[in-house]
Amino acid sequence: MTALTAGTPAAAVTASGRRASWAAVFVLARFETRRLLLRAPVLIAFAVYIGWTVWRTRTSWDGFPALQDADRATQNAPLLVGLAVLLSANQAVLRSRRYDTDRHLDVLVVQPWRRTVAHLLSVAAVALLTGVCVAGQFTWEALKPGAVGHGSPGELLAGPLSVLLLGALGVLLARLLASSFAAPLLIVLLLFSSLLAPGSADEGWTRWLAPTVGGNTSTTLPSELLGRPAAWHALYLAGLALSAALLAVLVSGGARLRTVRAGVAGAVALTLVGAVAQSQDLSPEIAEARTRFSVTPEKEQRCAERDTTTYCAFPEWGARTGDWDRVLTGVRSLVGGTAQDRPLVVRQRVEARYGLDGDAAIDSSTRPYEVTVGTAWGGNRVPEFAVAVAGVLVTGSEEELGTMCDGRMVTVMWLALAGRPDPVSDLRRVRLDDGDVGSAIVLSQTQPLNMTAAHTEVVRELLRRPKEETAAKVKARWAELTAPKVTTDRVARLLGLDEPEAKDECL
Repeated sequence: MTALTAGTPAAAVTASGRRASWAAVFVLARFETRRLLLRAPVLIAFAVYIGWTVWRTRTSWDGFPALQDADRATQNAPLLVGLAVLLSANQAVLRSRRYDTDRHLDVLVVQPWRRTVAHLLSVAAVALLTGVCVAGQFTWEALKPGAVGHGSPGELLAGPLSVLLLGALGVLLARLLASSFAAPLLIVLLLFSSLLAPGSADEGWTRWLAPTVGGNTSTTLPSELLGRPAAWHALYLAGLALSAALLAVLVSGGARLRTVRAGVAGAVALTLVGAVAQSQDLSPEIAEARTRFSVTPEKEQRCAERDTTTYCAFPEWGARTGDWDRVLTGVRSLVGGTAQDRPLVVRQRVEARYGLDGDAAIDSSTRPYEVTVGTAWGGNRVPEFAVAVAGVLVTGSEEELGTMCDGRMVTVMWLALAGRPDPVSDLRRVRLDDGDVGSAIVLSQTQPLNMTAAHTEVVRELLRRPKEETAAKVKARWAELTAPKVTTDRVARLLGLDEPEAKDECL
């Protein structure tokens, strides 16, 4: 009884001391978090990050984002915050050495390893704030009326986890090397290695060892075709950040704690699991699905009829059919003859066999009165689609449109652009040379078209005239204007214009 009673106060004192130590850790963590957020590098980094994000997100994807692209777009900008946190956290840990206060801190209840934990908690708070910014950016994209698709939590976690990893590296570096030059040298090394790193298009699994593997591509794929190991990469980053954090605690005097040693082993194991899993090749199922979506898209699509037009889209793009219909209806209202009531099929198509890094063009459809529309929309894609619609109404198929080089090109371009708010600007936007004089290549979702200097001259003059006046002439002379091999001179005369000065020669 005596021994038991005598031991109780000591145990109570020990437990009370531990609680006091951890309470002091959290107080110190709040202090270090405030100091870290008020450091000039961190403030500047957040100001640039938020400013760039707001400026870019206002007009990103022309207001029609695919969320499976928008989530990746949140990854690279937080790296700037991460580098600032690496430098500032490193300097915060070295503060006591710079001001020669280590001997005073050694007599406090907060041991060095606990002070390290406080610094790591401050880094975690900044990473959490970065996560709030990432969530805000993605939510902004998702709330845009033209948004489609689905985002990935793994992709969204990459940015905040990168900040956490870089901050933990800064703390670990300070515990390993008591030099204020170590962190700047590490930042220079990281920047230099990122500049020398090969592009994502031709490298293999090693690219996934970097904090972020984002990148913007010209190809938007359905979510199920991406094949990116985003969840495994998030696990890899989390394990790497946890490993750096626990190693910092370990070298700060926490080596005597079995929980810390076990935590380091577990964190390294998580890192290895994530690294191995993310390095796997593309699964056969996704490769087969990419081929299926590219070769036989009709098997994966849902179709809806609007008047005499059938719209077939991949499931994530069903909401876009209204936007396509408004453009198509505007073009159809200007045509003449039987084309006004001609049944059309607008089919969404994608070349997915080469993944996100591929930039191969989509082959022209060989089916009569079928118009191709891609997975991107807004901006230049709108007049490009209008050109495709007008071309199919005039020639009968995209295959025929791709080989056309006669006066019908004038009719096609006028039909596509006359109903646009700024037709001359759209004429420049659909041309490869961004001009409105001379010959040029006209961009398309499929095979590009040839526009001669004579075509350009007549189209530019038509677009300056009242639309209703020209529309009446187009409808009245439709059969002659759409006859194969009709010359540009003949088209100009039929529409009440002088013959063009330029020669009617194809590129």
